[in-house]
Amino acid sequence: MKITARTKLLALFGYPAGHSLSPDMHNAAFERMGLDFCYLALEVRPEDLTAAVAAIRAFGMRGANITVPHKEKVIALLDEIDEEAAFIGAVNTIVNTGGRLKGFNTDGRGFMQMLADEGIDVSGKNVFVCGAGGGSRAISYYLSEKAASLSIFDVDGNKLNKLVSDLSRIRNNVRAAAGVHDTGGMDLFINATPLGLKETDPLPANPAGFPRGCVAGDLIYKETAFLREAGKAGLKTFNGLGMLLWQGVLASELWTGVRPPHDVMRRALLENF
Repeated sequence: MKITARTKLLALFGYPAGHSLSPDMHNAAFERMGLDFCYLALEVRPEDLTAAVAAIRAFGMRGANITVPHKEKVIALLDEIDEEAAFIGAVNTIVNTGGRLKGFNTDGRGFMQMLADEGIDVSGKNVFVCGAGGGSRAISYYLSEKAASLSIFDVDGNKLNKLVSDLSRIRNNVRAAAGVHDTGGMDLFINATPLGLKETDPLPANPAGFPRGCVAGDLIYKETAFLREAGKAGLKTFNGLGMLLWQGVLASELWTGVRPPHDVMRRALLENF
């Protein structure tokens, strides 16, 4: 990839961000499509988020991806957010059009495409989501549309109650769980917390106690200790690599107006995973 004075910049804003595989998949797609774009992963501390968003305008960037811990706080810094992102209450993609910044959320749709790829149908199933942050809000919006029931837990009671209350305005199958032990009759468990990014993190839950036949998933796109323990317990597992892929495909299309080659992006992820 040749960088020139005309190259348009895109970036991931997160903290941490050094582990991100997003530059690999996006730059591979831009090169295949012959687009003069360059994507970087930038560590943006919470206290620097305002300055980082202002830099999108100042540098004439085409846009950015937003990840932990900025997905909710970035909303106040944007000119506009689309209807889906507004309901979810989190943004993972920013598009800059002539200095006007609009926020979108492609996480939920990306997650559902990943489930389809994995052959997992949540229709009529009992689903448990651990975590009530930005990632959880995005996937819960779509999971609650198809699942028989959706139970959500978070150690932050205010965040949990806000998510359950928001979803309950459009769904009648969502409840706040008393804890990660409150999993009776569960068909699918998803870790939507950052627990697992570091090897020293505690498990979000003990999969040895999950119902037989339950599927265990993690939004973190690596084999976490939680997924390893779930595998030992004989459960089908999946990580968040597919979600990363498909949310990226959708984000790229927002920036460029062109559907990117997802096979190229998938290959780049797997080669650098």
